[in-house]
Amino acid sequence: MREHLAYVAFVMMAAACGGNVGNGPCEGSDPDPTCAQLCGAANPCPTGFYCAADGTCNADCTGDGTGCATNEFCDPDGVCQPRVDADCPNVTLDTQRIIPTVQLLLDQSGSMTADFGGGQDRYEAMTSALVDSMNGVVTQLQGNVVFGASLYTSDNTGACPDITGVARSLNNLTAIEALLTGNAPSAETPTGDSIDVIVADFAANPVAADSVPIIVLATDGEPDTCEQPNPQEGQAEAIAAATAAFNAGIRLFIVGVSDDVGAPHLQDMANAGVGNDPVATGMQAPFFPADNVAELSTVLQQIIGGIVSCELTLDGSIDPAAAAQGTVTLNGTDLVEGVDWEVVDADSIRLIGGACDDLLGDPTASVTATFPCGVIVD
Repeated sequence: MREHLAYVAFVMMAAACGGNVGNGPCEGSDPDPTCAQLCGAANPCPTGFYCAADGTCNADCTGDGTGCATNEFCDPDGVCQPRVDADCPNVTLDTQRIIPTVQLLLDQSGSMTADFGGGQDRYEAMTSALVDSMNGVVTQLQGNVVFGASLYTSDNTGACPDITGVARSLNNLTAIEALLTGNAPSAETPTGDSIDVIVADFAANPVAADSVPIIVLATDGEPDTCEQPNPQEGQAEAIAAATAAFNAGIRLFIVGVSDDVGAPHLQDMANAGVGNDPVATGMQAPFFPADNVAELSTVLQQIIGGIVSCELTLDGSIDPAAAAQGTVTLNGTDLVEGVDWEVVDADSIRLIGGACDDLLGDPTASVTATFPCGVIVD
């Protein structure tokens, strides 16, 4: 739809002006290289450009409004658009961070005692990757993520699954570290049954209204079930549990803490965990195998660091199509739309790039979002 509107805008301007106007990135003696890029339905132009009638990318203006008249703004396709109401007073909306809620579901089965390299077994490597005093992902992100943790196993004699855990909370490093260091691997891997328990716990103890629930599953082998501990034939049950979690509004990411978890099962679980067809060959969700200590730390940082949100909810609703008219500041510094921030929907914006890094690194950061009153719809 954006490409269609941008194309219509281009045709109208071409008819009136015979091509680019103003001082956009395609003007002058040193135009942006993107302006010569071929484009079409299969290869759209990047943000800030539209696909012109000659089949190349074009832009009449830049994100800061250069190239537009004083009563216009530059939209995300690089086209000047009229401001909603230049005389309408601005309205500043309060913003609030979205803090994710991550439940770590951690394999405690006997095979976690297998060597993982670097002088550690799999369980020790997982513990280091999570709660190391310098580089642990929980250590680094506990102020920005509501973390909970659950160890799961079964010894075939008591309750199955056998889950030991700590409740979800901000700044939860001490409790999670005590859980991991105070327990040891043993027995079986009832993965699907354990996911079901965590989903039920999320239902009984919902996340905050401004948060999103996530399960990060770390396991070192193919799953079994409570009904059939051996052989390891619990794949279908685990996939069904991941699908049920997604249907309950909970995304699931899986980490293979060894090469004993086959890539096909990891892929199926990854697909199910984000709502894709588990066995589809088209849209494939990323899965995260790790077979050494450094790789395990990297993938956990990649998953959980990627979950930490730079999305901000607004205390009013805006027209997303006109959001580029707004001014967003971080600690008093104006941010550039499309470079430092973008609109998510009518009720939220997202900081991106270096602005996102700055936000995550400063728990006391202040973000303001100001829009002409005509952009405010509620």
